[in-house]
Amino acid sequence: MDKISLSFEGVEGRNQMGLIWEQAKSPLIVPLLKLLVTICLGMSIMLFVERLYMGVVILLVKIFGRKPEKRYNWEPLKDDLELANSNYPMVLVQIPMYNEKEVYQLSIGAACGLSWPSDRIIIQVLDDSTDPITKNLVEMECQRWGSKGINIKYEIRDNRKGYKAGALKEGMKHNYVNECDFVAIFDADFQPEPDFLWRTIPFLLHNPHIALVQARWKFVNADECLMTRMQEMSLDYHFTVEQEVGSSTYAFFGFNGTAGVWRISAINEAGGWKDRTTVEDMDLAVRASLKGWKFVYVGDLKVKNELPSTFKAYRYQQHRWSCGPANLFRKMVAEIIHNKKVSLWKKVHVIYSFFFVRKIVAHIVTFIFYCVVLPATVLVPDVQVPKWGAVYIPTTITLLNAVGTPRSLHLVVFWILFENVMSLHRTKATFIGLLEAGRVNEWVVTEKLGDALKNKFGTKSIKNPRTKIGEKLHILELMVGAYLFICGCYDVSYGKNHYFIYLFMQSLAFFIAGFGYIGTFVPS
Repeated sequence: MDKISLSFEGVEGRNQMGLIWEQAKSPLIVPLLKLLVTICLGMSIMLFVERLYMGVVILLVKIFGRKPEKRYNWEPLKDDLELANSNYPMVLVQIPMYNEKEVYQLSIGAACGLSWPSDRIIIQVLDDSTDPITKNLVEMECQRWGSKGINIKYEIRDNRKGYKAGALKEGMKHNYVNECDFVAIFDADFQPEPDFLWRTIPFLLHNPHIALVQARWKFVNADECLMTRMQEMSLDYHFTVEQEVGSSTYAFFGFNGTAGVWRISAINEAGGWKDRTTVEDMDLAVRASLKGWKFVYVGDLKVKNELPSTFKAYRYQQHRWSCGPANLFRKMVAEIIHNKKVSLWKKVHVIYSFFFVRKIVAHIVTFIFYCVVLPATVLVPDVQVPKWGAVYIPTTITLLNAVGTPRSLHLVVFWILFENVMSLHRTKATFIGLLEAGRVNEWVVTEKLGDALKNKFGTKSIKNPRTKIGEKLHILELMVGAYLFICGCYDVSYGKNHYFIYLFMQSLAFFIAGFGYIGTFVPS
């Protein structure tokens, strides 16, 4: 009798849950879901128009081939027998670093190898390392190059206030910086070619209205694993399309924080480095732009660097890159609106196109629409998503994104699934930035492995780790994966739109990330 009564109670409980669901669905869930679908479709159209606009502009740029050297005054610097080396501007090269044990030699060596008159360049290593061994190694490396006649300065401070922005700001306070006209900035894993300054300085020297010359990034470890290939696809679009379009249309584009040369007077006029967000580079670029300064992007000039190849490092990086812009938008939107020095078109471009669509809408719609709302419509058949919103627009946006990396076109499906997984963290970070909540100013330096560490452990041991399962679990990804899997199962049984094909693939991607089987793994 007990078993029969328990069974009856279980059936009755399920019936009650079903009754509550039916009663709440029509007056509450259906209208709410319809509203969310409408909002998401609106954001999708905004993103589609933005991508289409940039696609048209970049096509015209490629057809007419208007390179920066043709759009601006540019001619190679020449020797002057009377003035000798004083004919060349004084250049400061800053290398901020923090416990960069695996890559410090690469960046310092590349900076010291820059081809420029030796008495007209200063290499400044800004070492915020807290590890005494690393600190000692970096100082010894600077002394080694100094003994070769390189004008290199090793600068440290007694705290890490402001992180990278604080280090750069402190670095500009030294007396010898007053002699310099321009400053080139390279993160610790960046390796500029010897001719970097010869190709960038003429833009600044012959065009007094230009504040920044930005070079492109070239990834030395793009083929390390599938995750780095996916990153390459996303970043190549940023460089080959977003940066190129911003530069070619004389509109705004952001400084990437490294592989660029600034006019020091422009930095000072804009108010110098500020540590109010985790995107100090974008902050400075926006403030300089509002002062009327122009930027130029040189896509043919590539600087080698390393992509984060561990999932943990990539998640931290994406949190910073998504949270920072949203928080900066919150802090600067009023200042941009009330600015008197730039045109209305530029204000609209910066607020709507650069910040709102690319830094906020792009993240939110990817996760909320494709990983939450669209799967929810499977459970609520009363709400329909038009085919153009569910299929045609996302397909077009994906193809427009994929043009940046033609060699990876066959990986586009994996890229979609991976980007949707990462949109979970980007959306969370975006809301943290907009609301200025919890981890808004969290700064975790992106881990770089360098060749030394990879050679030490060997590729196989890194990619096939033996570790405790608990160390690799990511609960948020597993929860979203379970939700998508349930929606997929429901669609197989009761659905008519065949969304289950996408839902099962996407849930698998979330499970793979949730269990940590993505990227490389570095043993402790």
